[in-house]
Amino acid sequence: MGFLVDSQRDGGGDGGYGMFGCCVRTLVRRKQVDSVHTKPERSHQKLAKNLTIPHLVAIGVGSTIGAGVYILVGTVAREHSGPALALSFLIAGIASAFSAFCYAELASRCPSAGSAYHYSYICVGEGVAWLIGWALILEYTIGGSAVARGISPNLAMLFGSADSLPFFMARQQIPGLGIIVDPCAAILVLIVTGLLCVGIKESTIAQAIVTTANVLAMLFVIIAGSYLGFKTGWSGYELPTGYFPFGVNGMLAGSATVFFAFIGFDAVASTAEEVKNPQRDLPLGIGTALSICCALYMLVSIVIVGLVPYYEMDPDTPISSAFASHGMHWASYVITIGAVTALCSTLMGSILPQPRILMAMARDGLLPPFFSDVNKTTQVPVKSTIVTGIVAAALAFFMDVSALAGMVSVGTLLAFTMVAISVLILRYVPPDEVPVPSTLQSSIDSVSLQFSQSSLSISGKSLVDDVGTLRETEPLLAKKGGAVSYPLIKQVQGIMQPSYLVI
Repeated sequence: MGFLVDSQRDGGGDGGYGMFGCCVRTLVRRKQVDSVHTKPERSHQKLAKNLTIPHLVAIGVGSTIGAGVYILVGTVAREHSGPALALSFLIAGIASAFSAFCYAELASRCPSAGSAYHYSYICVGEGVAWLIGWALILEYTIGGSAVARGISPNLAMLFGSADSLPFFMARQQIPGLGIIVDPCAAILVLIVTGLLCVGIKESTIAQAIVTTANVLAMLFVIIAGSYLGFKTGWSGYELPTGYFPFGVNGMLAGSATVFFAFIGFDAVASTAEEVKNPQRDLPLGIGTALSICCALYMLVSIVIVGLVPYYEMDPDTPISSAFASHGMHWASYVITIGAVTALCSTLMGSILPQPRILMAMARDGLLPPFFSDVNKTTQVPVKSTIVTGIVAAALAFFMDVSALAGMVSVGTLLAFTMVAISVLILRYVPPDEVPVPSTLQSSIDSVSLQFSQSSLSISGKSLVDDVGTLRETEPLLAKKGGAVSYPLIKQVQGIMQPSYLVI
């Protein structure tokens, strides 16, 4: 791994700033994309490249569709959108698609673990990347713990009541401390952690199975609800207030609320290093997953809002109450199963990216090397995964982190903003300041080698002498017939513009 920092024309001095200048240069230095020129002894351990488009779609859909959709439709319809709830989901889906395209472009051009942290380090600088990395760690840790604590109440509903769970899984209050512990949440986190340690392909298959159960539950809501709607005449749309009871502003406010139901596709970008063909599979995987989620959200909202008038919807259990109002009380069990599977898949999607972010930060020297170790058998960061699981399990067991869940959205919005800025930098900054991917690098080297051989055979002198630069500069090409040491674009740009020091 290399870093790009500005060098001084007068020999690279501090320019009178001393320690302050060194600190500033350290904060703004940027990482190079892993290249084919990286020396083998300096290269880090690689993760297993086992993922294809179906695996990425499973990760994206499983991480995005959580149990929130089973509650959001009631809250947003009653308070903001009314019958226009489907349009709110559509607008939120379009907005999230822009961010998803940014992730897809960066993940395909810089296919390495780390997600938004990795992109910020390459395009913005070390200081911003350090903040983004810890924001993502906070997001995934608190988000995973909050999801885990939401599973036990839904499991209790399947068994009939909160007291129906076995004693070792039921919530208990510690006398004298007033702390309610949740053993079920901690056990589920540890199970997911163990599954992630087995291997990325195996854990993705398990997530695909759980996600399929969730999607089937949503399809049941759509099909059965459509049958009831056509049978009863879609009473929810026959209202004197019209399709926009809260106006267009209410619909837009609903879009801002349901936008967070689309968060999760960034988990796909965190697995970029484990994708067989990242340039093709990552954009297709992210786009397909987001399209599936948006379609399911809109269809569910169209059906539920049509079954019951928006002002009569139960804000806590809108889907179950809508079916119960038409005599289908047994449908609540199917919906509860869907909510449990949605929470389980979201839990896996919350724990999966965090070890890879820790590994990427450790590779760059921002964390101890302990977190960068990759197991030779499973080819996953087992140590980072175990640490992540233990911390998330402890939080889920002892703390009610729902009050801290708002911090998750802050970290998410910060990461989305920096990813969008990184795309602009990657597109418009001069080529010598932004490294190129290794696949493009090999093509440039091949062309430059052919050009150098023909040039040397004609003139008998190097290309650097023809341009008139000093002999002390690094040679553009190696001796005739040798391997190319540096990219052509970087050296030619260095002739005409201030140089950059690689340290």
